[in-house]
Amino acid sequence: MKRKLALAALTASAFIAAPASAEMLWTNTSLSYLKGDDYKFTPTGNMDVVTLENATGHNWGDTFLFIDRSMPEDGSSSFYGEFSPRLSLSYATDSDLSFGLVKDVYLAGTWEAGNGFDNYLYGVSVNLDVPGFRYFTASVYQAFNDKSANDEQLTLTWAYPIEAGSQEFLIDGFLDWSTSSDTNESEMNFTPQIKWNAGKNMGLKSPLYVGVEYAYWNNKYGTTTDERCASLLLKWHF
Repeated sequence: MKRKLALAALTASAFIAAPASAEMLWTNTSLSYLKGDDYKFTPTGNMDVVTLENATGHNWGDTFLFIDRSMPEDGSSSFYGEFSPRLSLSYATDSDLSFGLVKDVYLAGTWEAGNGFDNYLYGVSVNLDVPGFRYFTASVYQAFNDKSANDEQLTLTWAYPIEAGSQEFLIDGFLDWSTSSDTNESEMNFTPQIKWNAGKNMGLKSPLYVGVEYAYWNNKYGTTTDERCASLLLKWHF
C-alpha cells in the first residue's frame, strides 16, 4: 500500500513542483490487435491480444498507460496493465537540465498490475536526442515485486519513422532488462514493431497501422524459458 501511495505521490507532485501551472500539451490513444501462434509460456500456443494505450505530454512531464487483454486459444483470458508517470526535473527545478544527448531528466515510476499481483518500480529516466528518432528514452528502476524477489531494471523505448515516397512506416518498441535475484533469472524482453500507416491511403487523419510485432524474450518472467514470437498487428490511433 505504501508503494502504491508513493507512485500516486510522484504523479501528484508534478502539479505542485514548480510555480508554473500544469498544462497538457498533447495526448494520444490507440487500440491494438495482435495475433500470434508461438507463445512458449503459460498460456502456450495461439493467442489474441487486444491492447488499449494512452500517452500524454504535459509541461510537468508525461504519462503512459496500457492494458492488455490476452485471449489464448487454450487457456483462460487475463488482464495485464502498466501505468508510468514521469516528472521532469527541469520543470521541478525551473532550470534547463539538458546536456549532450540528454534533453531532460525525470523522476520515473511504474505500476505493473496483473492477475493477483502488483509490482512497483521507482527510478530515473532521460529523453535522448538521437538523430532520426521521434523519441528515445532510457530509464533505470528499482523494482519492488509482489511475487518474487526485488531486482533492478533497465528500460529503453524508441520510435523511428521512415518515409518511402508517399508511404509512412514506423519502427518502434521497447527493451526491458532486469537483474537476476534469489528467485528469478536475469530477464531480457526486446519487442519491436514494424508498421505501415495504411490509414494515410484511406484518407484518415490519425494513423491506422498494419504490421508485425516480434517478441524476443530471454528467461520469460524470470524462468529459464525463452520465447520467440511473431504476431500480426493492427493498431488504430484515435
